[in-house]
Amino acid sequence: MKTTTKQTHLYSNTDLRKLLIPIIIEQLLSSLMGTVDTMMVSNVGSAAISAVSLVDSINILVIQALSALAAGGAILCSQYLGSEKRDGAIRSAQQVLFVMTVLSVALSAGCLIFRVPLLRVIFGAVEADVMKNSQVYFLFTLLSFPFIGLYDAGASILRAQNNSRSPMVISVISNFMNIGGNAILIFGFHMGVEGAAISTLISRIFCAVVVLWKLRDESKPIFVKQYLSIRPDFGLIKKILFIGIPSGIENSMFQFGKLAIQSTVSTLGTVAIAAQAMTNILENLNGVAAIGVGIGLMTVVGQCLGAGRKDEAIYYIKKLCWLSEVVIVASCLLVFVLTKPITMIGGMEAESAKLCMQMMIFITIAKPLCWVMAFVPGYGMRAAGDVKFSMITSCCTMWLCRVSLCIYLCRVWGFGPIAVWIGMAADWSLRSILFTIRFKSGKWLNHHLIEEKKQES
Repeated sequence: MKTTTKQTHLYSNTDLRKLLIPIIIEQLLSSLMGTVDTMMVSNVGSAAISAVSLVDSINILVIQALSALAAGGAILCSQYLGSEKRDGAIRSAQQVLFVMTVLSVALSAGCLIFRVPLLRVIFGAVEADVMKNSQVYFLFTLLSFPFIGLYDAGASILRAQNNSRSPMVISVISNFMNIGGNAILIFGFHMGVEGAAISTLISRIFCAVVVLWKLRDESKPIFVKQYLSIRPDFGLIKKILFIGIPSGIENSMFQFGKLAIQSTVSTLGTVAIAAQAMTNILENLNGVAAIGVGIGLMTVVGQCLGAGRKDEAIYYIKKLCWLSEVVIVASCLLVFVLTKPITMIGGMEAESAKLCMQMMIFITIAKPLCWVMAFVPGYGMRAAGDVKFSMITSCCTMWLCRVSLCIYLCRVWGFGPIAVWIGMAADWSLRSILFTIRFKSGKWLNHHLIEEKKQES
């Protein structure tokens, strides 16, 4: 795939397909299974689906922070491989596994200790039945944080060496395990949200064990064995955290913003909470394929920059932005067509289903207009080490538009949950303008994570 001939692209169209299609399939199936999971829980009742939605807003905060840290290590691995420095890639892989283990265990322990007070502080205004279900669901899901961290690290390392198929297969199997477990525990043993949480925990343990086993293959560019013998390399850890912490703060601030929004929505009643929960699932579903393109873009740009081929990094960001736009349009239309059947199969109450449909109409119109440039170029720029600009820009636009505007429209003008998506569209629009300006300026290329490979004349 790689070549020192300047006239030949680092990635052919076939290489891109092999990298991107498994990632897109993995993201789509994970989201689809999440939708099925939500539909199963929704049959238990509005209190159950509301509890799962509220707790998942906390879980996603942790999951995305861990994912960002894993991406920091994966970017280093990609750049080392592009520079043909295998030893550096292997050492980076070892350190990202070490960092993710320490941090995910610490997060799990902290959430376990403060589980009940945390839920009461954030969601104290919800109904008693919702709070009871939330406490049960959170107890089991927080135990899975270390396994999420290990899987994210392992999957990112595999993708950094263009092996996106293995994480896809692992994810597909685990998702079917989760759905099967839900069917048995929720409908067979009538365990409600507890059954959903236990099934999720088991599937995440499976993911972590299998991905660590896959990393032991010495025939691959990057392999990791003897996990217990790994010791901290603070030089590499510093580089991983340089990329991972700003991205983690960015992702975490997004979730804090969602929590602020969710606190506002939770005051509107169980009908609004259930409608917003389903809309969140559907909006995530119509964006996951394009997010998969962005995840693959980090590997592509990382290897291009490691090889010292900046022009190609620019080329691939432009090319994959156009691909993402096509994907977003198709995904939005498909999910919109499926919205009514999904709400019916999910057993949603008529009023909640009506609210959900109204919000999906707005999203289907707004998202193709401004989403791609607000997100996809950012993946490529982060792979170059330009993480602080992304963090500051995204946090500012999120709090200014997504949070403040939503709260204002809800509490002052009585807009209801549609205010969430008006604020979201404003956020996407402003961020897309700022990211486009940054990309065209070329300043994002002025970072040097590793020494680039010298080009042959």
